[in-house]
Amino acid sequence: MKTQDLLAIGLMTFALFLGAGNLIFPPAMGLDAGTSLTSAMSGFLVTAVGLPAFTIIVLGRIGSTKNLTKALPKWLATTFWVLLFTAIGPAFGMPRAVTVAYEMGLKPFFKADHLVAFSIVFSALTLILAFKPGNLVSYIGKVMTPALILLLAGLGLAAFFSPLGVPAAPYGDYQHSAVTSGLIQGYMTMDAIAAVGFGWVIIQAIKEKGVVSQKGIANISFKVAMIYFVLMGGCYIAMGYVGATSTSIATHGMNGSVILTRYVAGEFGAYGQWILAAIIIMACLTTTVGLTNACAEYYQQTFKASFGFTATIIVVLTGIIANFGLNDILKISLPAILILCPIAIALVLASLTASAVNVSTLTHTSVLVTAMVFGSIDAISILGKMPADLNQFFNEALPLYQAHASWLLPTLLILIMTTIMARLPIVARKFNIVDYRLDSVTNN
Repeated sequence: MKTQDLLAIGLMTFALFLGAGNLIFPPAMGLDAGTSLTSAMSGFLVTAVGLPAFTIIVLGRIGSTKNLTKALPKWLATTFWVLLFTAIGPAFGMPRAVTVAYEMGLKPFFKADHLVAFSIVFSALTLILAFKPGNLVSYIGKVMTPALILLLAGLGLAAFFSPLGVPAAPYGDYQHSAVTSGLIQGYMTMDAIAAVGFGWVIIQAIKEKGVVSQKGIANISFKVAMIYFVLMGGCYIAMGYVGATSTSIATHGMNGSVILTRYVAGEFGAYGQWILAAIIIMACLTTTVGLTNACAEYYQQTFKASFGFTATIIVVLTGIIANFGLNDILKISLPAILILCPIAIALVLASLTASAVNVSTLTHTSVLVTAMVFGSIDAISILGKMPADLNQFFNEALPLYQAHASWLLPTLLILIMTTIMARLPIVARKFNIVDYRLDSVTNN
């Protein structure tokens, strides 16, 4: 693969992940972390960028996104993918991107409400760019992303050379556990689940450049993940620094979007809102285009549905939900996403062993069920619905419960146990063994 093609796919990958949430979340963390920003950011980068990059590497190593669930019973694998693409697509991820793009990009310029008109135009543009998936690398990787990076670089350099304040003392949990707090906040970005969805787009883009061998896909995927890691890590560091140096215009607990809006206005004056609008709208647009492609690709390959028809349905539903009942949809979708995230990471961990050993239905199913059970406990806790007595019990009995990751250790234990069991002859005869040799898969 040519270097320019590799760079274009890497830039596309960065842009797919870079939504408004990635821009407005770090400033709030930076403000609260203050002088402990370095420690908090080090933890944050591990989970917010490291987990998605790790997912991309594993997906490339197994050569096909479908291999993530190949060892599961077909009905269970299909259910997982449908729920995942519904959650990160038209039910939650895409409508939120449209709404945030309007709230931060267009609404400040008008007194009247133009959300309906904006969502129609935004959705139509998303559909136009998504309708030719073969040109996705050119649209996003070679055109939109460089412009987006230049705008973000301008904001970051302005904050570095002309800060609006100095970092204050750490606030809240950042006073005594900055690294741990950063780890938790990075995990809560849920970009790991987005990485599973975007894997369809990334691997397909690699194959369209002529790389079809599994070893080649693994190699390019690793390089793409590294490009993504550097760019997204740089973005997070810059936005975190913006928050840490916003003490003259913001107070602890303030929403990241407010901090970013005030900071841009303070740095660039009357032109600041235009710069912020360009950044937010472009970031949200690249995300909705990527999610539309990922969802439509899945339904096309799994159910033989027309790409154009599926993409149209996805975008239309997105536009409708963005205008009506988004808060209610959020209440319904958030628990599903909180549960799907540990399941997705668990399947990635299980699939990591697939490049070295044969993996059984027993392993993948057990890992999925374990992550789902303990992930549900974490989800109930995050949503604040856990009864006080149970909350105290889980806090004492489950490691990492306070970090909202009580699913991790039990899942790893089950993964190790079932992988060992699957290699025993008596177990191998009882459970279906799936072979993931490095040269066995070339289709997505």
